[in-house]
Amino acid sequence: MKILIVDDDRELRELIGFALRSAGYPVVEAGDGWEALRQHAAEKPDLVILDVNLPGLDGFEVCRRIRVASDTPVMMLTVRVEEADQVRGLDLGADDYLAKPFSPRTLLARVRALLRRGSPERPAPSGAGPIVLDPDLQTVSVGDAAPVRLTNLEFRLLQLMVAAPNRTVPPERLLRHVWGHRSTGDRQLLKQLVHRVRQKVEVDPADPRYLKTVSGVGYRLEV
Repeated sequence: MKILIVDDDRELRELIGFALRSAGYPVVEAGDGWEALRQHAAEKPDLVILDVNLPGLDGFEVCRRIRVASDTPVMMLTVRVEEADQVRGLDLGADDYLAKPFSPRTLLARVRALLRRGSPERPAPSGAGPIVLDPDLQTVSVGDAAPVRLTNLEFRLLQLMVAAPNRTVPPERLLRHVWGHRSTGDRQLLKQLVHRVRQKVEVDPADPRYLKTVSGVGYRLEV
């Protein structure tokens, strides 16, 4: 399980590298966005730990380019606490956020969670009604429409909804399934993720036919 660390702060990069190596993970490093893309292409890491504030090519653009090329899990590091920044990273395909400063113990727990989600063998295509998920291609198709690519988080959300059609799923269960470590909180991010999924499965996302909000209770996939 190789991990790519991308941060222009050399001391922090070395600290993260030391923690990961001590836990048994091989590590490669990059100090800027362009080097991160070169290392990602050459080393094919199993996880990228990516700082948002990079010189030249920032972390958001690096994340976007990585996601175009692969499904490698991406954990973004940030000193920013604005919701807009987290939503932007989510839209670009980031799998997790970790705010600075953080403890090595917290970092390792997040790393293990992301690697567990990325490593299991994927099941066969699954679906509910007209909605079909293809885990190999990580796409969703609705009826006769062409398949649409999903980010890792979008796929995990739909995966749970498809497994429980016509039943209301509480936010806490969705948070645990999608993010793993978040059993409570971050409901605004969940709301934004549902919004993104609706853009891909609904004819009119403002008036959803399939992915419904049950006010005060959760979400339901009606098929």
